[in-house]
Amino acid sequence: MAALTGSCLCGGVRFEVSEPFERVAACHCESCKKLSGAGGTVSGRVRTDAIRLLAGEDLVRSFQPTEGSTKTFCSECGSNLFGAGWPESEHTSVRLSALDKPYEGRIESHIFVRSLAPWEVLPDDGAERFEVRGT
Repeated sequence: MAALTGSCLCGGVRFEVSEPFERVAACHCESCKKLSGAGGTVSGRVRTDAIRLLAGEDLVRSFQPTEGSTKTFCSECGSNLFGAGWPESEHTSVRLSALDKPYEGRIESHIFVRSLAPWEVLPDDGAERFEVRGT
């Protein structure tokens, strides 16, 4: 597999992912909604040591919400980069929105669907749905 590359909106943070994602999920929890400003986040799970920062390490900041995992973003432009406790955790969620080229795989699951707002509609994409975290 060729490494996937990603960056923030301002281009200050650049990274690469050297391994394929173990799974891809859309998270609809309350903290991912607030972080994204939308219906949640879509992320690929990968071993943390498969992620390498290429630029902008000094711009990377993390926030630990009261509930849920740590969220990591660019302090200059606010782009949402990683979740699931990067860099201390064994696995990290790479935000597909931060990849430089569109991810060609499919979403395998929708998690925390209990948090869907009345105006949100899940796509008929065949992905599994979980009230909370999927397995």
